[in-house]
Amino acid sequence: MSWNFHPLEITVLKALFKRPEGEREDLLQEEIRMDPGQFQMAAGWLKAKNLIEETILETRTEISLTEVGQQVLKEGFPEEWIVRKLRDDPSLTLDSLRKSVKDPAQISKAIGDLKEMGVLSILPGGHLKQAAPLPPSLERTYAIIRTLEDKSPLTLEDLSEADRELLGSFQRKRGKGKGILRFDVREVRHLSLRKGALSPEDIEIREDLLGPVTPEMIHNRSWKGGAFRPYSLETPPPRPMLGQSHPYREYLEEVRRQLVRLGFEEMTGPIVESEFWNMDTLFIPQTHPARDIHDIYFVRDPREVASLDKDILSRVRAVHAGEGETFGSRGWRQPFNEKQARRLLLRSQGTALSARKLASGPKIPGKYFALARCFRYEQVDQTHAVDFYQAEGIVVEEGASFRTLLGLLTLFAREVAGAREVHFKPAYFPFTEPSVEVHVKHPQLGWMELGGAGLFRPEVLRPLGVNTPVIAWGLGIDRMAMMRLGLSDIRDLFSGSLHTLQSMILSRAKNRQTNKQPL
Repeated sequence: MSWNFHPLEITVLKALFKRPEGEREDLLQEEIRMDPGQFQMAAGWLKAKNLIEETILETRTEISLTEVGQQVLKEGFPEEWIVRKLRDDPSLTLDSLRKSVKDPAQISKAIGDLKEMGVLSILPGGHLKQAAPLPPSLERTYAIIRTLEDKSPLTLEDLSEADRELLGSFQRKRGKGKGILRFDVREVRHLSLRKGALSPEDIEIREDLLGPVTPEMIHNRSWKGGAFRPYSLETPPPRPMLGQSHPYREYLEEVRRQLVRLGFEEMTGPIVESEFWNMDTLFIPQTHPARDIHDIYFVRDPREVASLDKDILSRVRAVHAGEGETFGSRGWRQPFNEKQARRLLLRSQGTALSARKLASGPKIPGKYFALARCFRYEQVDQTHAVDFYQAEGIVVEEGASFRTLLGLLTLFAREVAGAREVHFKPAYFPFTEPSVEVHVKHPQLGWMELGGAGLFRPEVLRPLGVNTPVIAWGLGIDRMAMMRLGLSDIRDLFSGSLHTLQSMILSRAKNRQTNKQPL
């Protein structure tokens, strides 16, 4: 009967009666010229009443401009702007170019990209010289993005394979916060009336039915003599947003429980750490760039730790300087600065916890892990943050080998990160030999590094009193969570957006159901 339906429902029903076989919802919505929000609301009501059926036809990816993207289109792409600026002023220098803009970091990134493409070269004195024109692939990418200027989204699947790859690499390179493109995955549904559930005779529009009671209606008594549109007590109400743990926090707790079930013991330690435990015990030379103020955060007050273990300090000093008891190592053959070793900083790597555990007399055999909060001076983008969690782990046992390590890394990549494709690359770290990097393939971002691993060198183990082989790894658990929670930007892990949080919860539940894995 007509009074059982909202006017929006009646509009959708009348359109569906004309199509016994149903219609795609986007075409149906376009035909009846209904606001997308109203259409989804009406379709939801009818579905709750069991009057319509829906089938997912396909999944499509809509590409639109972010707020930053709209600003970039207005002001121009940084690479084009730099090339144009250089043509106008051939004497342009890197320093003067950075001083002429509000965001030097964006210009630095664009210059780096232009150098990598062979378009730009930097001469002595910081002078810039254009070595080649902008590559056609970049020009093509810009042309595609400019079509979004009218705010009409593009559909990724409608583009050619080459154009998809161009936009995908552009998104990976720019990130989300500083980037200009947003990729939203949407499902295309087919709607149809459930057979025998309703007939056109059941629909009759009554314009005189009143809707919700408003203060104005009560005040002017306009409700008198009118008939209200009844509402169904069987229609499910909107689901309330209940308080619950953050999806990323739940993920970290599940990883912790899983590692404990595998027999690992958790390591803990201070976030404010000395250079001695963060760097020196790991055989990182005191002149290494990783100790520079542009890579780590130093503590201003107090600046130094009060004391260090004298025995361990003397052994570490000897192995660094290549003097005294060096355990067969030539060391770095440079003086060891104890004052530098005492400097305090924010922990830059979870490996500091492994060093402390090894110095405290670990069980042999023994397995240890930590979910360590670390801090580094980074250029924030899709896969980098200035503070992050690192999944740190060591296995101390006779017979521990590189093969054992690769097996553990594969286990982590597949079971914890949910990666389907895993790749290993040779690497160099001052404290491990051999060393390896593990990479996984993200659905949107492509290949990304999870972290590094290897076997601790004798220069690390012997000063700490350990003579047993130790395999170690430090993996970015934030990046693992991106895989598990369906994110393409590391910053979304800490988003306050309810939409983002809901998508993380749904993605996590979907992965658990699909993969039948404990995490």
